[in-house]
Amino acid sequence: MTLSILIWLPLVIAVVAALIPRPLVGRTAAIGSVITLGIAISFLVRFKLRHPGLQFKTDQVWISSLGIHYKLGLDGLNVALVVLTCVLFTASLAWAAFREWDRPRLFYFHFGLAQSAVLGAFCAQDLALFVAFFDLMLIPFYFVVGMWGSGDRVRATTKLVVYTLVGSFFMLAGAIATGALASSRHGAPITFVLSSLQHMPLSHASQEWIFLCFAVAFLVKMPLVPFHGWLADGYKSMPIPAVAVFSGVVSKVAAYGFLRIVLPLFPYAAVHFQMLMLIVALVSILWATAVAFTTPDARLVVAYSSVAQLSFITLGIFSLRQVGAQGALLQMVNHALVTAPLFFIVAALAMRAGGSELLRDMGGIAFRAPVLATLFLIVTLATLAMPGSANFIGEFNILLGVFESKIVIAIIAFTGVVGAAYYALRLFIGSMHNRVGPAVVSRDLRLADAAPLVAFVLLILALAFYPQFGLRRSQPTVRTTLSATQAVSSRITLASR
Repeated sequence: MTLSILIWLPLVIAVVAALIPRPLVGRTAAIGSVITLGIAISFLVRFKLRHPGLQFKTDQVWISSLGIHYKLGLDGLNVALVVLTCVLFTASLAWAAFREWDRPRLFYFHFGLAQSAVLGAFCAQDLALFVAFFDLMLIPFYFVVGMWGSGDRVRATTKLVVYTLVGSFFMLAGAIATGALASSRHGAPITFVLSSLQHMPLSHASQEWIFLCFAVAFLVKMPLVPFHGWLADGYKSMPIPAVAVFSGVVSKVAAYGFLRIVLPLFPYAAVHFQMLMLIVALVSILWATAVAFTTPDARLVVAYSSVAQLSFITLGIFSLRQVGAQGALLQMVNHALVTAPLFFIVAALAMRAGGSELLRDMGGIAFRAPVLATLFLIVTLATLAMPGSANFIGEFNILLGVFESKIVIAIIAFTGVVGAAYYALRLFIGSMHNRVGPAVVSRDLRLADAAPLVAFVLLILALAFYPQFGLRRSQPTVRTTLSATQAVSSRITLASR
């Protein structure tokens, strides 16, 4: 079985669902997502540990005159993220299937297209192919926000598209320059295959400006300060299943891009701009934590906590240490498994508060909704990285890597760990305890609402007991990915003595 089946099956299922009777569209899409998840798990089961190279490879020439290949593969960087993508889309589609949507055929088609694009971006091993999938991800979310969003969805859609298109323009320019400059510098035919580009290093000056092009694109998609202008409007307007997958996995494609593309292809620039990226991540942690402290909107508390966690992931990547990068990969999985259920919980709380997502309109239902309260508490404790959780292991590895690299940055970043405890508990206590909100209706979860949350909680607990599941699979590939940057760091250290 090839990776192409995994990538394109969600889109095929969405097209098939569009041809069946309207009442069955949602359930067909949800069942199809379960099949896709099963295929992803089969690749995970067959994945060989301690194997740093690509597995399950597909490599076909796509556009021969431009050296573009349709090359796919799995390794320690992306195998867990591919399964994670299928988990989040399955949960989101299952949640959506029990609700009524205007124009459901079109709604589920965009979800299928989005899942195919995200899976393609994670599996792509050709730079041009990665850019194509990366840009394709924007299209379905443009329509989902614009057609099914809430509030000022026109403003949200406009800002999302403008920011993302500007970032994509920089990435496209950087990708074209990488292939063209590498081939001219080494006198070789033009190529965009990542493994070939790694053996055709660019000059230091070229690496620097191309690095900045990719950094802008990835920081916009995550988003980190100062590229976060679309965040509040976008996350507030997206339908719940859309914001769950966007925050959970779409934003991770950008973080993954730093590991897959930037560090191996531009090692000198990564070392040169290391402090800049660490400062951007640190400022984003402090800013997002401060806003999550004060925002009255429950959904935005989750949104800004997501920014803080993605900033920690960026810290781990640009620690340029193996332990930090492995922590970042583990935290990508951990963050997705807590942020998606938090958005579902916010939707459940809003249903019990007359449709309001403001914390002041919630409260007082913990003892009357014990299942919701228990699931919410487990997710909250994972969010604040309670010792014993996989989130704690991820953040510990990240901070350890930053300590080894830049101790001052690590010490300041600890304030984000403390801040996470405050805003996570503020969200839980404010929405579940204290006084009963003026329009609150106390009732527990329905089976349709509880099932996705229970699945996420079981995965959170499983990783808490066995975080080595992700660490063992990523170790060989992370070591190979960081080899170029560590070699550059060693040369710079020797030259400075």
